[in-house]
Amino acid sequence: MSNYDNDPEMKSVMQQFHDCTTQRFQEYDERLQEKRQICKDKCDKEIQKIILKDKIEKELTEKFSSLHTDIQGDDIPTCICEKSLADKVEKGCLRCAQNLGGIVVPSSGVLGEIAAFAVNAWKTTEIAAATELAKQAGAAAGKIAGEAMGVKTIIRIFEKIFSIDKLKGTTLKSFFTTTRYNDVKTIASVIDTEMNTSCVLNSFGNHAICGLRTKLDLVAKPGQVMVIQKDAITRMITDVVHKAEITAEAAKTQVAASKTAAAIKTNIEAIEAATTPYYTPIIASIVAVVVIILIMVIIYLILRYRRKKKMKKKLQYIKLLEV
Repeated sequence: MSNYDNDPEMKSVMQQFHDCTTQRFQEYDERLQEKRQICKDKCDKEIQKIILKDKIEKELTEKFSSLHTDIQGDDIPTCICEKSLADKVEKGCLRCAQNLGGIVVPSSGVLGEIAAFAVNAWKTTEIAAATELAKQAGAAAGKIAGEAMGVKTIIRIFEKIFSIDKLKGTTLKSFFTTTRYNDVKTIASVIDTEMNTSCVLNSFGNHAICGLRTKLDLVAKPGQVMVIQKDAITRMITDVVHKAEITAEAAKTQVAASKTAAAIKTNIEAIEAATTPYYTPIIASIVAVVVIILIMVIIYLILRYRRKKKMKKKLQYIKLLEV
């Protein structure tokens, strides 16, 4: 033992062991004190609860014993024992309002949306079909107007520029009834034939159509190349028909656009007038349901207010009995 006591290293080891042991004992003691304090606080709370409970029971017993024993059963408010008619009506109105608000209104809204969607789908289809028909009708009207304008234009040119008012022995209007105004080959052939039969070669003749010889420079002149009559007539008719076609196309486009717009407007107005009666019952049904719900809610609020007022008076009466 004396050797260990004199050994510095051994002394250091023993001192470390002593320090660690002391520290652990201190920590254990601190934890033990903390647990004891927690247990003590918990026990104190339980004791306080028991004391408070006993105190409340004692006070209630004293108050009930001090009450008069001659209170009749009729003096106790009926709201404690049974439900009044107002309460039943109030709950019924509340239940109806909840059912109408939670089930009927969404259902009405969904059904209304479905009905409106069906009507709108039908209306969209009808409007598309009516628009297509209007375009076809406008195109047909434009074609007729273009043909009429083309005939009118070529007749005006023949009469005012070439002084021609008849072809094949009929008026120009009758002639172009059976012959298209832009049939260059047929018109040129008819004019060429009439000039050959009505006009003497190298002369003007007595017919108005013979004046084309001078306008088309068909009279033979010394030293110049002779112009072929039918070729000159064909070039003249081609130019006239081109002008008539331009005028006819403009009239066709204008009339087709105006007729199409008018037909579309008329058809859409007819479709709108046909679908309007379908919207009326849908809107009326939704409005009726909403009005019923509002009435139920108003009745519920009135009954609730009256019940609260009545309960307040009964509670005041009970407090007076407890004094």
